[in-house]
Amino acid sequence: MLVAQEEAAPGAGSDPPIPAAAKAHRPTLWAALALTALLGVLVILSLLIGTGSSPFARAWDYLLGDPAARADAQLRLAVVDVRLPRTIAAVMVGVSLGVAGCLLQAVTRNPLAETGLLGVNNGAAFGVVLGLTYFGVKSPFAMLLWALVGGMAASSVVLLLAATGRAAGSPLRLVLAGSALGATFHGLTSYVLLSTQSTFDTFRYWTIGSLAGIETSDTYPLLPLIAVGLLVAFACVRPLSALALGDDGARALGHRPTRVRFAVAGAVTLLAGSAVALAGPIAFLGLLAPYAARTVTGPRMAGQLVLSGLIAANVMIVADVLARVVIRPWETPVSVLLALVGGPLLIWIARSSRMSTAGAA
Repeated sequence: MLVAQEEAAPGAGSDPPIPAAAKAHRPTLWAALALTALLGVLVILSLLIGTGSSPFARAWDYLLGDPAARADAQLRLAVVDVRLPRTIAAVMVGVSLGVAGCLLQAVTRNPLAETGLLGVNNGAAFGVVLGLTYFGVKSPFAMLLWALVGGMAASSVVLLLAATGRAAGSPLRLVLAGSALGATFHGLTSYVLLSTQSTFDTFRYWTIGSLAGIETSDTYPLLPLIAVGLLVAFACVRPLSALALGDDGARALGHRPTRVRFAVAGAVTLLAGSAVALAGPIAFLGLLAPYAARTVTGPRMAGQLVLSGLIAANVMIVADVLARVVIRPWETPVSVLLALVGGPLLIWIARSSRMSTAGAA
């Protein structure tokens, strides 16, 4: 009888078994913690390193609260007025583009979808050109507002076009409408620039994609928009997970695919429009960050969104720091560095045997 009881309760003193779901979430949790810690380190490095003449050690003393360093007006200008705003902007742009790219790849079930797919980039560029040419825009903040309005207007027209017809709300219709309207805005932008050469120099500086010259006041108006975009994105986690099963599967689970796609498109508009308004068109980041996140999370949508935002923010800060020091005393546009890295990576992804399994579905 004693033997039977011992056999019926093996390992009575051992820990209870860990559920398989908890084990599956462990890599995502550890990756999120590691990326958050890395982001904190990179933020500090971004405040310490710059194109100015302020030494690294003096900037470190300023961060530690050294009275002599805090009394140095030039050091305060470098750390607080120059490096801090662009560091905040880099985090905002990275998180926005990473989450927006993840949303687009999930809703279109296309692992190569990126944030320019809804015409946001070309719409923002057209808005900047209109402001410079016909409304006498001069300040960076005014250019930011025109870029944001142009991006949102372009995306709104895309949504209206995708909502009409027999295949309303389908991924293919959304992509085709975005591509067509993006090409239209690109042509209009080129026409206005050729007609008024005086605005070309200012527009060229914006369109190369850079965080130089950003002030703290430039980031405040965009924080609510990015916050709303992130809230909508995480509210769509369960519908997007259901949508990965196909439209019929999503409907069987009680979701409406068309509404889900329009909600996602609205979130992408807020996120990508804010990022483009701050830094100009940034290529590859919204494509590569979700791909890297899926290698850790698999098909889990919430984990993809979190890791995509963190990965993109880390990459954006690294690229911005390198942009300050690669060709001192001048500065390299951050979009150029991202393109030099993103181009070869995109080729590798396209040739990878795993690309077929890297989609959101």
